[in-house]
Amino acid sequence: MKLLGAIKDPTFTGKNYNRFDRFFLQFIKDERDLPFIYLTLRITFVLIPLSVLLFMPFVTGWIWWTIAAAHFYVSNFVFKGPFGLMLHCTSHRQFFKSEYGWMNNYLPWIVAPFFGHTPETYYSHHIGMHHPENNLEDDDSSTMTFQRDSFRSFLAYFGRFFVIGVRNLLAYLHRKNRSKLATRALTGEIIFAVVACILLYVNWAATVLVFLFPLLVYRLIAMMGNWTQHAFVDGDEPGNAYKNSITCINVKYNKKCWNDGYHISHHVRPALHWTEHPTFFLKTIDKYAHNQAIVFDGLDFLQIFFLLMRGRYDVLVKYMVNINDAFASDEEAIALLRRRTRRITTNDTVLDVPQVAVA
Repeated sequence: MKLLGAIKDPTFTGKNYNRFDRFFLQFIKDERDLPFIYLTLRITFVLIPLSVLLFMPFVTGWIWWTIAAAHFYVSNFVFKGPFGLMLHCTSHRQFFKSEYGWMNNYLPWIVAPFFGHTPETYYSHHIGMHHPENNLEDDDSSTMTFQRDSFRSFLAYFGRFFVIGVRNLLAYLHRKNRSKLATRALTGEIIFAVVACILLYVNWAATVLVFLFPLLVYRLIAMMGNWTQHAFVDGDEPGNAYKNSITCINVKYNKKCWNDGYHISHHVRPALHWTEHPTFFLKTIDKYAHNQAIVFDGLDFLQIFFLLMRGRYDVLVKYMVNINDAFASDEEAIALLRRRTRRITTNDTVLDVPQVAVA
């Protein structure tokens, strides 16, 4: 295990703004979100034009394939992570000022579909269900009833979400009297499906590459992320954010994706600005120690996922931070990791993996 050292993740330190910065600052609510403006502009003037070109009838042969390769690269390896977590941040905290409220529709309705996000579904799921339920029984994306170091269990988890996740989300929102969110999610799903069907008729190859393949990739990555963020859950206190989530510090991922590694503090304070997480983490460090919270230094969620699927607890423990000597030894920490990945019996019957896969 590691001792807690310096935190190198991004915080807001202020800056000298140029005239372009000052122009954009007049529209957004929080100056700390200025990087979102420039990311949005890069996506708008790079990815979207590439996408449009793929549908043009005069773009054929090797030129089409060259553009397709460029599109695939910038979509999946340059913009996908930063955009997804920018959408996450702007779902929790309004991006543009109220007087420019219409601009807040640009990311979820215009840009998001190019990354496989159906409009409004993410907001309805994440804000309307996941955070209120906190990975407990009524959260349809809950990991509790799965064996969380089993790849077979993950496939069942992902398969259920991909096939009936939207249906379950809509049922949940109606059951909880959140009909407006349900309507928003259903509207976004229908419009995405209709537009995709029309575009398949126009150019099926471009539609698959630009919209349908990203849909599959996004939902897979989203479930891998949620699975890892809530892979270690204390069966005695599953609603305790310090014991049902993890934190990743000092990773490139936090610089690229707006400190998304701080998942414990995100559940403790969902509206906390992304630049405040490192400071808040240090201020509340005793709570992490008291709850034997799982903190990794130098591993991101994707790395943890693959190590967990291989059962490499011996590697995971090397990157764990032993805060205030909360663990007496590596063996004690590994035992806790193993205990917190066990499937948890809820008021309902524990899900059987083959049945979930069929569902």
